Amino acid sequence: MSQFSTSNEKALHAQLKSWYADAGDQFEQKVGRYFIDIVQPQQLVEIQTRNLGALKSKLTQLAKKHTVRLVHPIAQEKWIVKLPTDDHADNYAKASRRKSPKRGDVVDLFGELVAFPTMLQLENLSLEVLLIHEEEVRRHEPNRAWRRRGWVTHERRLLAVVERRIFHTPADLMLLLPSELDAEFTSADLAQALGKPRRLAQQMIYSLRAAGQLTEVGKRGRAKLYVCAS
Repeated sequence: MSQFSTSNEKALHAQLKSWYADAGDQFEQKVGRYFIDIVQPQQLVEIQTRNLGALKSKLTQLAKKHTVRLVHPIAQEKWIVKLPTDDHADNYAKASRRKSPKRGDVVDLFGELVAFPTMLQLENLSLEVLLIHEEEVRRHEPNRAWRRRGWVTHERRLLAVVERRIFHTPADLMLLLPSELDAEFTSADLAQALGKPRRLAQQMIYSLRAAGQLTEVGKRGRAKLYVCAS
C-alpha cells in the first residue's frame, strides 16, 4: 500500500485511495465540473464510504462520457476504539479496544444501494465492493448520541482489505440471492435464507425490483411474493 493522506478528508477515505491507486494515477483531478478521487488511464474511480445516494447526480453525468468505477467498503470485521473520556487530545495510547461482534458481508451493500437502485443500469458504471477490516475510533461527547451514551464516531481507519467483488450490471447483483430460495419467495423467506434482518431483505427486494431483476407475482397470506424477472 502506498502512502497517501490529506488533512481535508476522513482517514478511511484517504487510506482507501492510497490502497486502490496504482503508480501514475492522479488524485483529486477535475473532470468537467466534478473533482474525481482517482483518475486512471482507463477509468475514473470514486470512493464512497457511505450514502451512495449522494452521488446519484454526479455518477449519472460522468457515466455519459466516461468509464466510472464506484468503490464502496463494507466492514467484515470491526474493532471499536474508545478514546479516554478525561483527555480531549487524540490519546490513542490510553484508548480501549475491543472487537465488535457484528460481521458484514457483501449483501449489506443493499442498505446503501436502496437509495440509488438503478445505478448499474448506467452503461459505463461498475460497482466494486471491498470487504475490509477496520477500526472505528469513538470519542465521548456527553450531550450527543444518547443511544450510545455519548460515544460518537471520531474516525474510521483501514486495517486491511480482505476481499473485493465487482458488479457490472443489475443481473450481477442476482448472484447475491441465496441458492436455497424457492422460485417464489417473500421478504421473510429471503431474510431467513440470508441470516439477515427483515429490513435488509426488503431493501434488497426493492433494489432488485427497481433494477428490473425481480417481479411481484402475488401473495402468500399478506406477504408479497417475488420471482426472478424473465
